[in-house]
Amino acid sequence: AVPPLVQLYGVPPGLEYLAQVGLNSLFLSIYLSGMLTGFETNNQYEIKNSIGQEIYHAKEKSNCFIRNIFGSARGFKMRIKDNMGQEVIQMDRPMRCCLQEIEVQAPPGVTIGYVKQEWSCFFPKFSILDPNNEVLLKIRGPFLPLKCCGDINFEVKGMLDEQSIGRITKQRSGFIKKCISDATNFCIQFPIDMDANMKAVLLGACLLIDIMYFEKGGNLFLKLLKGF
Repeated sequence: AVPPLVQLYGVPPGLEYLAQVGLNSLFLSIYLSGMLTGFETNNQYEIKNSIGQEIYHAKEKSNCFIRNIFGSARGFKMRIKDNMGQEVIQMDRPMRCCLQEIEVQAPPGVTIGYVKQEWSCFFPKFSILDPNNEVLLKIRGPFLPLKCCGDINFEVKGMLDEQSIGRITKQRSGFIKKCISDATNFCIQFPIDMDANMKAVLLGACLLIDIMYFEKGGNLFLKLLKGF
């Protein structure tokens, strides 16, 4: 188990672990999503550190009818709890058919940033914004992020959109796992000294990317057209 951390000045309660100087990556595993049923259920995620310790647990809350009819375009709330069962992060995504976005709150009710999709034909593009809607980072995905092409990298870049400072990687799943569920693994890498709030917003970006591009159901090209 992850040992309890001391409250840090200026860091929202529950994000102390993200503020650790040596933390430069997170791993996400999604499970129990539509397994063997043919219906999409609320997604659940285990969020772990580099040595496999679970530090957060995320669970989606959305309407069953909306989830199964509108699929990856659905609106939802994502509640993230620590190992003590306390809700430390909440993410709110409105339902829309184009230019997706997600709001990240920590603690719940206090906005710390946004992830907003940019217009693009075939390359996934997102902006990371602060609570005042000022762009801080950009995310650039590969041309046609197909599920069958091994690891898929989404580069996190600064405002100049040149050198990568981090990465969100959708890791390749085994054949059996693909057949029986939507189970997927992601790795989020970021600078060691990145602000804890921005690490939490990148976590939101990872969840949005997973639902938009890698959930079963829906056509990939229709998903890409959402950027038009």
